[in-house]
This record gives sequence, C-alpha cells and structure tokens, in this order.
Amino acid sequence: MTTTLILGGARSGKSSYAEKLALESGKEVVYIATARSGDGEMAQRIATHRSSRPGSWTTIEEPLQLGDAILRCSEPDTLVLVDCLTLWLTNLIFSVDQDFPEVGVIGLPAIFYEQCDALLAALPEAPGDVILVSNEVGLGIVPYGAVSRCFTDEAGRLNQAVAKVCDRALFIVAGMPLTMKGQAC
Repeated sequence: MTTTLILGGARSGKSSYAEKLALESGKEVVYIATARSGDGEMAQRIATHRSSRPGSWTTIEEPLQLGDAILRCSEPDTLVLVDCLTLWLTNLIFSVDQDFPEVGVIGLPAIFYEQCDALLAALPEAPGDVILVSNEVGLGIVPYGAVSRCFTDEAGRLNQAVAKVCDRALFIVAGMPLTMKGQAC
C-alpha cells in the first residue's frame, strides 16, 4: 500500500498527473470526486473532468465523509484516486448554514474537525494504494477577507498533515513533477 499526495496550483497539471499514475498502476481505479456542482461553471468543470476519465474507472461522489469513503473503496488490488482535498475542505467549511464575518476569527463547524481527523486516521489503514490531489494555495499573497484567509490557513495545515502520513509527496509545476518526499514516480 502506497499513499501519494500530489500538490500544485490551479491548472498546474496535478489532476492529469494523478490520473496518469493511476492508469500506469494497472490496478482497478476508484475515483472519489469531492466537487459539488453549485453553479453552471462548476457543473461544466465537473463534466470536463468526468469525460477525461476512462469509462472503466468507478466514480464515487463524496463531498464530506472522505475518510469513510477511502476505507470503503480501498482494496489491496485497487487504487483510490481522490480529487481534490481543497474542494472537500470547502465543502466542510460551508457544510452548515452560517454567516462568516469579513474580519476576525472564523468559527469552523464541528464536522470540519471530525472529518479531517477521520481522513488522517483512514490513510494509514487503507489496504490499497491511495493518491490524493490538493491545491497549494499558500504561495501567493495573503488573501483579503477572513474566510479566505481561514481557508488558506486550513488548506496549508491539511496539506502538511496529509504529507506527513503519506509515503510520497509530489509538487506539480507546469505539468512537471517535483518529488518532495519518497521515491520519484
């Protein structure tokens, strides 16, 4: 069992690289999609991603309970591909109806902490290979607005925690992988 975290910026090629690794594995692939279609533009993005995947892959849509989904789908002869952690994080932050202040501390819902803990507990227990895709959002300026800053901080914390428990971590820039942890793929 190998766990791999693939990080990159928007349109860096991280999803394509993850899909390439999944294809090259020769294993049965279960693709866990975390995105929610909240508007027409997001629906189009989801459709584009969906059409690029091989028809033989099983797709599971799981916007919140990612750790449970990984454990349900992982088998020794299976590769689970999760795309992506930052959309999942967004789902958790906005999972309850609450107003977020423009300035000040953001109070995150309990499900946020519960599900992050469940994911981190699930990764070492998964009997098959797992590839996780996530955005690296902390390389630019500090964002405007409390909720945007909170998201950037929490994405950075999640990426660090996931990288710590993964066997490999890769950073994708312009479609090119940079190995940060473990053996190159």
